[in-house]
Amino acid sequence: MLKFLFALVALALSVPAGGLLAGLDRKLTARLQSRMGPPLLQPFYDVLKLCGKSPCVSNPWLVFCSFVCVTASALALFLFYMQGDLLLLFFVMTISAVFKVAGALSIPSPYSNVGAQRELLQMLAYEPLITLVFVGIASVTGSFMVADVYAVETPLLLQLPFLYLALGYALTIKLGKSPFDISACHHGHQEIVRGVLTEYSGPQLALLELSHWLDTILILGLCALFWHTSFVGMVILLVITYLAEILVDNITARMTWQWMLKNAFGPTLALAVFNILWFYVR
Repeated sequence: MLKFLFALVALALSVPAGGLLAGLDRKLTARLQSRMGPPLLQPFYDVLKLCGKSPCVSNPWLVFCSFVCVTASALALFLFYMQGDLLLLFFVMTISAVFKVAGALSIPSPYSNVGAQRELLQMLAYEPLITLVFVGIASVTGSFMVADVYAVETPLLLQLPFLYLALGYALTIKLGKSPFDISACHHGHQEIVRGVLTEYSGPQLALLELSHWLDTILILGLCALFWHTSFVGMVILLVITYLAEILVDNITARMTWQWMLKNAFGPTLALAVFNILWFYVR
């Protein structure tokens, strides 16, 4: 019961934490570009403004998909806080991404459809990496349960350093950072408007933004497992990881989906497989 209550409270706190991370991301990005940037709380203002807009839905399926998307993201994060099965968590997280794409494909809009296809390609790029990360964690702990990670006496990062690099690569793709912002980028150089998010508006777009915040917390939570033996070490690892993501986002230009898949299934998969084999033979 205590674990259940803790998971509920942590899930509730993850929403403002995700919004603050989004605001910090914007602020640091602006500083790197010699701009003042928006206020730290701007993401909350944006979501509240979207919630206050009158619904303008071209297809009722968009409403359903947006609710399923945020529900699945919340459930995946809840399973993480409950220290549940990593594979089950992965499948629930995938449901969120699939329904976001399904909503975009339900509209006969070329921009929305192209963005949805690119989102599917991004899923094809990062999901095998996350799966291999979970396999690597299971090879160390003996199971796919998050709870068993905390029974390991040494940090996972020391045993699975290359898999952590693979997870960082997947994090960049999952968060839509450059050079992988090919499906839903809102910058001026994006030729497909908002891509997979083009037809979402008002409250539905607000729900997808909340889903993105929860996904960010979940992926960072998975990163935190790699230094579970020390809270200070965990915080330092997360800060370095997220700052690296922001830096990469600002020093790289958007690449094509062919380049993304080539690099995801090439060097990164090789690193992940090498790390798993190295763990067994060392």
